[in-house]
Amino acid sequence: MNSTVSEMDLTPRRIVEYLDRYIVGQEKAKKSVAIALRNRIRRRNLPPEMAKEVAPKNILMVGPTGVGKTEIARRLAELVKAPFVKVEATKFTEVGYVGRDVESIIRDLAETAVAMVKKRKIEEVQTPAAERAEQRLADALLPGSEKKPSMPDFMKIFGGGREQEEAPRPAPEEERMRDSTRKKLLTLLEEGKLDDREVEIDVTENQSVGIPLLGGAGMDSMGININDMLGGLLPKRTKRRRMKVFEARRLLRAEEAEKLVDMDAVVREALEKAAEEGIVFIDEIDKVAARGGSGGGPDVSREGVQRDLLPIVEGSPVPTKYGTLNTDHVLFITAGAFSSVKPSDLVPELQGRFPIRVELQPLKREDLARILVEPENSLLRQYTALLGTEGVELAFDDGAVQEIALLAERMNGEMENIGARRLHTMIEQLLEEISFEAPESGARSCPIGAEFVRERLAPLISDSDIRRYLL
Repeated sequence: MNSTVSEMDLTPRRIVEYLDRYIVGQEKAKKSVAIALRNRIRRRNLPPEMAKEVAPKNILMVGPTGVGKTEIARRLAELVKAPFVKVEATKFTEVGYVGRDVESIIRDLAETAVAMVKKRKIEEVQTPAAERAEQRLADALLPGSEKKPSMPDFMKIFGGGREQEEAPRPAPEEERMRDSTRKKLLTLLEEGKLDDREVEIDVTENQSVGIPLLGGAGMDSMGININDMLGGLLPKRTKRRRMKVFEARRLLRAEEAEKLVDMDAVVREALEKAAEEGIVFIDEIDKVAARGGSGGGPDVSREGVQRDLLPIVEGSPVPTKYGTLNTDHVLFITAGAFSSVKPSDLVPELQGRFPIRVELQPLKREDLARILVEPENSLLRQYTALLGTEGVELAFDDGAVQEIALLAERMNGEMENIGARRLHTMIEQLLEEISFEAPESGARSCPIGAEFVRERLAPLISDSDIRRYLL
């Protein structure tokens, strides 16, 4: 789908069509997430008083591993360029236990949103940043243009240095010659004729003098940055480096772009974007559900994790180092295999926060065959392109695709069902010898049919001891 498609053009049908390019089957799940995304767009067109009352319809996905749960959520966020965070529920503990608390999910979302907005803002200022970088390069290349670092005003208050004597102004004729030389240097830089020349430049070093906040619940990833508190008054450390002009141009352009970006505006926009468009995907939610809905057992914090999730899923302000992020309109998508427990084993309050439930179907042979060839940049296309860089031309016929799918289905049935991930393991085994010999074998064509697949994989599949480790 074209990235220039407007928000209002993202109908549920078009969203499903976009997801079809990357995920095979699972129509019910695609429809559910498409409707949830469209409802967000609808909410923005409501009067503000009503819009704030409309809560997102959170989704619970139930299905075995490797059937597309994570991919659906990830592609959805990619489509609308929304801040997206994927976490595993098993990484979190109840407040009071050692480990990450659930509020760190929202702090991760804030970090993701800030990074997204900052990246876009930096791309917007590339032209003026490039011009400034060229000017700095010209100064560095111009003989006698070295400047002494100035002392910050606040350091002078403490007697940090004596007043520098002003350097004598150059004569008008000398100034004209320098200007003429500088213009010639700029022209040569623009034409790329000085790219291989070496130059010495001062590069700002990244530094962050931070004090972590200890002892408070939910403060595991927050801290005080002294430089931020002093408003950037601390002098920035620079390091003099010698490098080629083309490399210096890249570093200086990045440095100048950073200076042109207003971080206060970035943070404001990022927090709003995360609050209004953020998507949180919580995987393995079934691992924090107690069998039969009873607490206790080997991990007594399971039910506590669920109860800690309640406030942020329902909507609450969460402190982050950028400010408070309200989760009222963040879309939460949870997923789990639920092989040993049922969704009803989750605490009732949490169940109620996920009104939309969809069941994803295990992958059959037909689905596995389609996954190999249909999605954009499908598995076979990836391997064909990778070996194509060595001059090896792979050609999979339909018989080979069907045979790989058949063997993958058989392995998923006889061993742990890992869905489409089984295909990665089998293709690696299938092409191991070709991949190993490709750099020395030179350009050649490798037709791969059903017989080739059986010859390479059948011995592994028939030997239960080997397949336990390899497949």
